[in-house]
Amino acid sequence: MRGTTEIEDLLRRHSPQVLGALLRRYGHFDAAEDAVQEALLAAAGQWPSAGVPDNPRGWLIRVASRRLTDALRAEEARRAREERVAALTPRDAFVTRDRAPREDDTLSLLFLCCHPDLTPPAQIALTLRAVGGLTTTEIARAYLVPEATMAQRISRAKQKVRGVRFGRPDNWVERLPAVLHTLYLIFNEGHTATSGPSLQRRDLAGEAIRLTRAVHRLLPDTGEVTGLLALMLLTDARRDARSGPHGELIPLDEQDRDRWDKAAIEEGVALVTRALSRGPAGPYQVRAAIAAVHGEAPSAQATDWREILGLYDVLVRLVPGPVERLGRAVAVAMVHGPRAGLAELGSLEDELSGGHRLDAVRGHLLERAGAYEEARAAYESAAAKTLSLPEQRYLRARAARAARAARLRG
Repeated sequence: MRGTTEIEDLLRRHSPQVLGALLRRYGHFDAAEDAVQEALLAAAGQWPSAGVPDNPRGWLIRVASRRLTDALRAEEARRAREERVAALTPRDAFVTRDRAPREDDTLSLLFLCCHPDLTPPAQIALTLRAVGGLTTTEIARAYLVPEATMAQRISRAKQKVRGVRFGRPDNWVERLPAVLHTLYLIFNEGHTATSGPSLQRRDLAGEAIRLTRAVHRLLPDTGEVTGLLALMLLTDARRDARSGPHGELIPLDEQDRDRWDKAAIEEGVALVTRALSRGPAGPYQVRAAIAAVHGEAPSAQATDWREILGLYDVLVRLVPGPVERLGRAVAVAMVHGPRAGLAELGSLEDELSGGHRLDAVRGHLLERAGAYEEARAAYESAAAKTLSLPEQRYLRARAARAARAARLRG
């Protein structure tokens, strides 16, 4: 007999595949999702006592199909009564078949949720709802928006993809980057929350890793899929060391590396090594390689910053964005000194002036250069711009430390 937690994990794993099977057969996103939820509730109520069936996914599909067929037939009957016409002939989609679900239904569902007509926030919300199985309340709480707002966002997203053929699109290779970007954004929000009282949202990070693993199982030889999974594992390996006992932020160079997840680091290094050996590197593979250099260093002092700088040189050629160039500026400072790093920041003023990252890096490099009063001002500016309470506390503590150093020098 399986325990309740094990059954919940099983249901979460099968949920997107069951929804994908129903969408492929019937369409009707909202109705299919409701039917899947009813099937999941039925399984949660029956399986702990009756036992898990030999084919749990098939059981869920049959139950959900019956619920959906009943709902669609009832809807047609209602329309027929209202319109006082003969009952509509059921579409072929009403016929439930015992055909086994395709193994790539999860990937097809991801493509649907990341349709190009949807905005990135809508793609994220729909992915977490339909593929991740999170409730609207959970998603709203994670992104700190009212539940009604999130419900409206998800509803609008469903309306936009209504009528889109379910299945892997013909141009799936071109659309795969949108799927990976959505998963990357979900992971980043989980790894470092943009706002709120907690530094991390582990449920979001864990969900992003779970979904990326599902994509990797379906596309194991696609380098960027492998690179993204490796990047997530190598980054998430540090999560226990990133916060202190009171939730305070602990920067990378001060973390207790004995608390890093060695198994996750080993898996991530193996994945990125294999991906890089198979062809030209993409951005996720290069980011994973940078994370691997950090993960394999026994201490902050032993980190090979020259290798990291070389990897950032490759990354900014592939993705010359401001975030990537900001990371490179830090690597430049670690190799050539803080003043060299500060010189790199000038070109980022216009692109990053609205956020707190640029000022936070500037404060760090000014402090290392001994310009304590300027560092204090940069830290305080960064603290005023972030909505994350742990980051605010950390930056204000660094500002206070820089102020003390300035007074001592004076």
